[in-house]
Amino acid sequence: MTRRHERLTRLPDYGPHNPLQYWYRHVHPLRVVWNFICIYLARYCPSLTLKCWLYRLTGAQIGRNVSIGLAVVFDIFYPHLIRIDDNSVVGYNSVILCHDFRVREAFIGPVHIGRDVLVGANCTILPGVRIGDGAAVSAMSLVNRDIPPGAMAGGVPATVISAAQ
Repeated sequence: MTRRHERLTRLPDYGPHNPLQYWYRHVHPLRVVWNFICIYLARYCPSLTLKCWLYRLTGAQIGRNVSIGLAVVFDIFYPHLIRIDDNSVVGYNSVILCHDFRVREAFIGPVHIGRDVLVGANCTILPGVRIGDGAAVSAMSLVNRDIPPGAMAGGVPATVISAAQ
């Protein structure tokens, strides 16, 4: 099994400033506007069906019967790198990121949330993370590494609290 950092792709360096200053060279500005509109409409949409449809318009892969809570934010630059499998729940005000712009370097990576997963409220999921089928992540967790199938994880950073039984 590959580790999170092995799934990250380093973006090219475009100049002397921090990489976020050059975001428009990584993603077309009109694509970002489209993503912004869809993601922020979905963020406060009360209909789960319409919400999932809006996320799919950004290229995100959303399975059947997925429930995405109020105020959840998907990555604005790379939502097409997000995959959430069937029957999973992402809790209120969580953030799913597929980019990591640092002071001197930038990375992108896919996020895969498996089938029957529970992500609690106010969680942040970083790029390159895989959450295995049937796993649960407690509220207010920072998921910066993979969570194995069936495990319960939580904390900052998230660690496995109990393994699959």
